Amino acid sequence: MLNKNTKNESGQNSALNMIGLGTVINGDLTSDGDLRIDGKIEGNVISKSKIAMGASAEIKGNMKARSADISGKIEGDVEVNETMFLRSSAKVYGNITTAKLVIESGAEFNGLCNMSVKPITQGA
Repeated sequence: MLNKNTKNESGQNSALNMIGLGTVINGDLTSDGDLRIDGKIEGNVISKSKIAMGASAEIKGNMKARSADISGKIEGDVEVNETMFLRSSAKVYGNITTAKLVIESGAEFNGLCNMSVKPITQGA
């Protein structure tokens, strides 16, 4: 039986981690795989892969990822190596560093934006 938490043939980690609606995490969260967040996190969030936040999701802390699709609320600085999508329900209160930024009509962003590429580091 194949373990989904192992690396696949292309070298990408196939793990998907979900933080469900009603879940609250107090502390930092680090993952090598994709993260789907619908709950609340009070702490820094780091993923070497993609972070997707639903409309009910909240992060109070800094976030770092390879790519991000944001529909929820972030209070902290964000670093995304590739593309960051801010959907119409997104609210970001902090600075953004990313290679590419897509902002849908209705999204809120209050902070500075720096368009550059930086490798993801474990410190937040």
